[in-house]
Formats: sequence, C-alpha cells, structure tokens
Amino acid sequence: MSDQPQKKLHVAIITSGGAGMFCGACMHDNTWTKSMINQGAEATLIPTYTPIRVDEQNMSSSQVFLGGINVYLNYRSRLWQRLPRIFKHWLNTPWIINLATRFGVSNDAHELGALTVTLLEGEQGPELMEIEELARFVGEELKPDVVCLSNALLSGTIKKIKEYFSGPLFCILQGDDVFLEELGETYRSRSLELIRHNIQQIDGMLVHSDYYRDFISEYFSLPVDQIHKVLLGINLEGHDGKPGENGNEPFTIGFFARLCKEKGLHNVVRAFEIFHQSHPESQLHVGGFLGKESEDYFHETTKPLQTFGDSYKFWGSPDSLEEKIAFYKRLSVLSVPTDYHEPKGLFVLEAMANGVPVVQPAHGAFPELIEKTEGGMLVPPGDPEALAAAWEKLYEDKAYYDQLAQQGYERVRQFYSSELMAEESLEFFQKAVETSRLSQNEPQLTSDT
Repeated sequence: MSDQPQKKLHVAIITSGGAGMFCGACMHDNTWTKSMINQGAEATLIPTYTPIRVDEQNMSSSQVFLGGINVYLNYRSRLWQRLPRIFKHWLNTPWIINLATRFGVSNDAHELGALTVTLLEGEQGPELMEIEELARFVGEELKPDVVCLSNALLSGTIKKIKEYFSGPLFCILQGDDVFLEELGETYRSRSLELIRHNIQQIDGMLVHSDYYRDFISEYFSLPVDQIHKVLLGINLEGHDGKPGENGNEPFTIGFFARLCKEKGLHNVVRAFEIFHQSHPESQLHVGGFLGKESEDYFHETTKPLQTFGDSYKFWGSPDSLEEKIAFYKRLSVLSVPTDYHEPKGLFVLEAMANGVPVVQPAHGAFPELIEKTEGGMLVPPGDPEALAAAWEKLYEDKAYYDQLAQQGYERVRQFYSSELMAEESLEFFQKAVETSRLSQNEPQLTSDT
C-alpha cells in the first residue's frame, strides 16, 4: 500500500459580490464552501465584481477578480482598456471597491444592461484583460479539480477559463432570470442569446429545485438531462430557536427578504391590514436589505403601516447572524409571498430551523420545500385574503400550529443541513472529475472526501 497521502478534491466556486448588500447567492456559496471544507475537501471561493458580504465567517479569498471599478472603466473607455495591468490592478483592492459602493454604485439591472452584455461577450468584449487574469489564476495558480460558476451571468468567462483549465466546469443557477427579466428588452434578448451560446461549453448546470430545473431548461434552451438538481442546505449553527418558544402572544408575522417588488412585500402589507382588523394585538416585523432602486417602492408600500403604531416594526438588514436569528425568534409565522417564482428559498429553511412555521405561495420551489418539511402552508399566489386566512388558521388552531413548527424544525435538520449539502455535492463533483479524467486517459483521482 502506498504511503503517499491521498489528494483532497479541490472545488473552486466563482461567485459574484453583491455591491455591499447581503446577497442570497453569496451567502449560499459561502456556506457551501465552508461545509465542503468541513467535510474534508479543499474549496476556494473566488469573489468577482465586489467583495461578498455575509453574516457568518467569510470564506472568500481576499483577491477580487473582474473588479467592478475596472470593469466599468473598461466598458466606458477604450483608453482604459489598453492600459497595462500594472497601472489599474490596484483598483481591484477590496477596500477600494467597498468604498466605491458606498457612493452610489448601483446593482439595478436597468442601469447595467449594456455592461451585462459586454461581460457576457467575454474575450470578444472590452473585459478581455480582466477575464484573462481570472482564467490564469484558476488554471495556472489555483489548479482545482472542478470549477463552478455561481450564475450564468459569469458565463462570458467560460471559454477563456477552459483555455487554462481542463477539468469539469459547472454553473449553479440561483435566480438569474429575475435579473435578466428586468433588463431593457434589447439587452435582455442579447444577454439570453449570449448565455445560451456560452453555456454550450460547460459540463452541466446545477439547480436546487425540480421547478427551476424545468424552468431553466426552457428559458436557456438546454436539455433537461444537462441540468442537475443538488441539495439546498443551511448552516444550522447558531439557529437555536425552538418550536413553541415564540408563541402566539402577540401573534407576530414576519417578512424577511430583499425589500423589492418581486419578493412580495405589498402582499404581506395588504394581508396584515386584513388580519389586524380581527386581531389588533398582532404585529408585523419586516427585515431585509433595501437597495436604492427599491426605496420608492418600499416607502409607498409601507405607508399604510404608519398608522399601526407599535404593531409594525422595521428591522432593516441585520448586520450579523445573531441579529438575524433574533429576528426569527420574535416571529410566530414567516411569510414571503413572492410574485417572482423563487428557485430556492433560504429564508424558509432559516425560519423553520428556529421553530417558526411558514405560509408561502404555491409556486416556484416553495411547494417542494413545504412537502418535504411539512413545516408550513401553501396559499394561492397574489392573494392577500388567502394569506390572511392561513394566518388565521394558525392563530386559532394551536395544535396545528405546534405540529407545523415541530415538523419544520426537525426536518430542516434531517434533510437540509449544510453537511448533507456538502456530502451530496462532493459525491457529484467526484464522479464528474473521475469521468473527465477517464475521458482524457488520465490517472483517476483518489479523494479522501
């Protein structure tokens, strides 16, 4: 038997920073990276555009690629594109990028249409130097066994990465369509055309739900058998809320998501107006990140709540995991009645992990999550009256409420832990690496993961 140590499987995840906001995809990728490391693998989280912001230990590397300032200046100026790297690399320093985001750098899809197209054009567009730097780092310095892009908007890097990296390359999709659908029609159509072209070069797409697999197959004109479902999971450490701990006095409804129209805050507000008429002691707590592009929507939507006094509390965006958990622990029920068809729904799992049942619209990934956990109820989408009626059911039927709370609490731990997510992902990636090496007639990788 050889005494040579076994080589760990090395997974590189290329993610997109959220321009200073808490981004669900960034948080997923960060948890994913940490959980794979905890399972004995090697994992590297590579940020692009901006540093990521998360509410747990940040696992991303310190170097930012495709730095947002340089990407923007390349797009705006041919002269800047031609400058030697040594003169502009300093603008990819994380603290400089973070400083820039404080002065109004927007992540509004309407403003970023043209820039999105230039990034998707890859080496044929103005970002060749930035993409080349990323590809060289991955293929010549990092040398992972498998690479996974965090969204299809990064697909303009695929061709160049494949020039330096010969292993399997995947892309995980976590809601790319919501950004694309907000682009102006010219930019939307061109972006979809480029993505459909770019992804022909990868080894497969990853999703977290059956719903999104079927949707993406049609949306990106990709055969279903090239789209693989992988487990969604959360890091349960610190989620110490217990079923029955919150109680129904006062009955507190929570909304926790990005504060924008597609997440359905307006549906919650209208349903609360209905519910509060019968239960004036009830409360509504709202939390989540508010971007500049959604400020008018938020203030107009919550204007009716100003007459409710202490019955309405705005938490904003918690800065830490402890603050976020404290929010969940104040709730009796969570509802994020999205108009958009959500592809994963981390907030559902987080609420259940703290003993809080959920009431969600019967679309997107929500039916799959509710069926698996039995920790909540489904209502017709876009129906505030039905939403209020479901809250009424939980308010009146304490035994049913306790049953949902307990089931969700137990089954999130049984089916949706970050440990299970890592185990399943590593098994999938290991097989992909072995298949790739066999096809290239290379020695098979032996992994201790």
